Amino acid sequence: MRRFIKTLAGIAVAAVATTLAMTTALVPRASAASLTQVSNFGANPGNMQMYVYVPGSAAAHPAILVAMHGCNGWAPGFYQGTEFASLADRYGFIVIYPQASHSINGMSSCFDVWSDAALHHGGGSDPVSIVNMVTYAEQHYGGDPQRVFATGFSSGAMETNNLLAVNPDVFKAGAPFSGIPYGCMAGGGLCGDKTPQQWGDMVRNAYPGYTGPRPRVQAWHGTSDSVLPYSMLQEEVDEWTNVVGLSQTPTSTDTPQSGWTRRRFADSSGNVDVEAYTIAGAGHDLPHPGMAAYAIHFFGLDGSGGGSGGGGGTGGSSACRVTATVSSWSGGMTENITIADTGTSAINGWSLAFTLPTGQTITSGWNATYSGNSGQITAKNLSYNATLAPGASTSVGFQADQSGNAAAPSAFTLNGTACTVD
Repeated sequence: MRRFIKTLAGIAVAAVATTLAMTTALVPRASAASLTQVSNFGANPGNMQMYVYVPGSAAAHPAILVAMHGCNGWAPGFYQGTEFASLADRYGFIVIYPQASHSINGMSSCFDVWSDAALHHGGGSDPVSIVNMVTYAEQHYGGDPQRVFATGFSSGAMETNNLLAVNPDVFKAGAPFSGIPYGCMAGGGLCGDKTPQQWGDMVRNAYPGYTGPRPRVQAWHGTSDSVLPYSMLQEEVDEWTNVVGLSQTPTSTDTPQSGWTRRRFADSSGNVDVEAYTIAGAGHDLPHPGMAAYAIHFFGLDGSGGGSGGGGGTGGSSACRVTATVSSWSGGMTENITIADTGTSAINGWSLAFTLPTGQTITSGWNATYSGNSGQITAKNLSYNATLAPGASTSVGFQADQSGNAAAPSAFTLNGTACTVD
């Protein structure tokens, strides 16, 4: 990566175009809840504004998601133009939308990821303001401090990585869309080539002496991004895999949807700590519709568990096996799925996640409740099949329309643990 980018001035035009595209591409939601501005949320060294969305279906102790706009963007626009609030309606978590106030290189409303204050734990600037917003949500809405997550686009993606590095004690996972690694703009400069060890050392130096768990990361980038180069995705991978002690070689690679390539980096127990999504042909305009749901799934906010540190899980499984059997006909199919506990402890409550091949759409199901009907699916237990003793199994299934591909999913995870597939 000899040439990071000729100039950052293009971000201004791209950010405005992206904001307009995002606010018009999605169908407005119908909800009794609304976006609310909070004036006094505590110390505010970043001179930020706080907006919060609390769905009418909020859980008793809801998870908290911080969702951040790009440069020249605004918090209400990011609320209106992305799917995080509609997913909050569905799954009961709270969304905080911070409004940034900094300017750099002719751009306004940027999140600070370059000052010394922003780059160190407790140093001040935007991270302290955002953490105080989280604390406010915990105190006033009963938010769960063990389930706090971050996501954002462009400048907001940069701040996502920044928050994960500076406050790993607060944030459990993050999903940056079209971002750059933590520390990339230190001092207001531009990224240079660094080894995974160098990137990792930068993160570790953000909070010297911290020995607790590190956040999980799901990074996204388009191959045709003309503002922040696609090469930044690999730099993010290098940084976070080094931080959590993983190889830079993925443990699995798949195609969740046409044009998407997902690389997963799992530990020895199969917990996915880092994911990287390459979106073929996409520019500086993520997330596209449907992508937010993948981030929510990675966090475990849809009840899937989300892997290590994801929060929101409904039980544990040390090992599992899945057998999927398909019967198909022209335009349709049924699929029966047998889930077996091959571990040594009982599973008390389960959530099975898988991705349907392109062209399949679930029309009905049995022996489970299903979230989603195409793409990424989560099947959750009913009351009578919630417990699986060691060696025991249960069967679920669904009927679906299909447009020529009646194949079964190639991978399944149970409560965040990858299963053996027969």
